[in-house]
Amino acid sequence: MTYEMDIAGLKRDLPLCKLNENLCIGAFVMFGDVELTVHCAAELLKRAPEYDYIIAPEAKAIPLGYEMARQSAAERYFVARKGAKAYMQGTFEVTVKSITTMGVQRLVM
Repeated sequence: MTYEMDIAGLKRDLPLCKLNENLCIGAFVMFGDVELTVHCAAELLKRAPEYDYIIAPEAKAIPLGYEMARQSAAERYFVARKGAKAYMQGTFEVTVKSITTMGVQRLVM
């Protein structure tokens, strides 16, 4: 089973994933779909308010954040990681709860 989705004029058939007895979601995954990533970045940039930074959560949004930075000629974009890395200094973190991941996660910048 799939769910057809129109993403600002670009159509994709999303596989349905069962979360529980009463809820299925369409798996919207950009990884490996260059056309979708480029298209979504362009559409989001058209709708984005003025901003100082592009920040993407690790890991699925990284290609989108990169492509938005590339299209807007931003010099940098940032990744909110799931854990601190040795090279990261002066970090801060928040906790979040996702509908597709069990338990609470933390994002570190």
